[in-house]
Parts: sequence; structure tokens; C-alpha cells
Amino acid sequence: QVQLVESGGGLVRPGGSLRLSCVVSEFTLDTGAIGWFREAPGKGREGISCISSVNKTEYLDSVEGRFTISRDYAKNTMYLQMNSLKPEDTAIYYCAVETTFTQYCTLVTRPYDYWGQGTQVIVSS
Repeated sequence: QVQLVESGGGLVRPGGSLRLSCVVSEFTLDTGAIGWFREAPGKGREGISCISSVNKTEYLDSVEGRFTISRDYAKNTMYLQMNSLKPEDTAIYYCAVETTFTQYCTLVTRPYDYWGQGTQVIVSS
């Protein structure tokens, strides 16, 4: 069974940085696409960033230039580096994998087969 375990969330001041990690087991990250999503209080789940099987990336407009998605094949771990954090970035953050090969990744939830349990990020002074 594929499992995803996130870590790295927490409380940070506006302008600060956090790096989220997601360790993936029973699935190798060089096969499909990976994505990061978030869910703010009272809102639906939105896609933030993804990388396709051929390393094409996508970012939500509001995080482009501040967030960076990456993956380490040796550690089978995916990351989301978040800089210049804003209060509106407060949410539960989820990692996800799409197990099929895809040239282009997507920021919608439907194609993703497995999800992590979420890690809370709070941006507040």
C-alpha cells in the first residue's frame, strides 16, 4: 500500500520560511507526477504546485516565485520550500502522487491516487 507521510508544518511569522517534506513508500517518485495541495478553513482543497513525470512544473499564481516544489529520488521524498509566507498561506497542506506516467501535471485533485494525512501551516505574527 502506497503511503505518504508529511512533516515540516508549524507556526511561522509573516515573511518567514518553511520546508514541507513528504516521504513516499511503496511507490517510486520517478514514475508519476507529484503535487502539493492545501485546504484553508472554510475553503476547498486547492492545488499549489506539481511536477510531471518529465519534470514539467506548475504553480498556483499566488505562490509562484515564493514556493518551490522538488523531489529527491534517492530518498523517495518530495518537498515544498515556502518562502515569504503570508497569513493567507495558512492551511493544512497535503502531498499527493499520481501513479501513472504523465507529460503534464495538474493542480486539480482528481488524477492523484494517494494522499498524505496533511500538515498544518499557520502564518501569524
